[in-house]
Amino acid sequence: MKAKHIIGIAWLLLLGSVAIADDETSWDSLDKSQQEVLAPFSQDWDSMPAQRRERLLRGSAHWTGMTPEQRIESQSRFADWSRLSSERKDLIRERYETYRSLPPDEQRRIRDNFRRFNRMNRDRRQQMRERYRDMTPEQRERARDRMQDRPRPTTRDY
Repeated sequence: MKAKHIIGIAWLLLLGSVAIADDETSWDSLDKSQQEVLAPFSQDWDSMPAQRRERLLRGSAHWTGMTPEQRIESQSRFADWSRLSSERKDLIRERYETYRSLPPDEQRRIRDNFRRFNRMNRDRRQQMRERYRDMTPEQRERARDRMQDRPRPTTRDY
């Protein structure tokens, strides 16, 4: 009997906290700058799930902290993303999830390789892309294995 009461009280407290959280993020509770950034969502805001509202609020906070140049770059990336096919978006999401599941040192190695690749001049990057594209799957696998066995460069190496 006591357990049922405790569970009931816990349930009521949980529901109450959810209701309070929902009230705290109502459209009218947002400040003017948040409402300006989130204006496209104004009609649906109060009926939206709390998690989505929280994600959008975090995004709006990030957006308002950006420089004008960062905002332009972000809009450009979003436009590029919007033009991708749903299949390509799904592939990117899948690869991102795979990346996120890797150990931190492996993620760091991938980020370092990506940065090194992006520091190369445009012609060298294109040459590497073409060489990789022309490889057989077995050659690609061997190349990946060699890259993993290679000692990690320090910042002065590139």
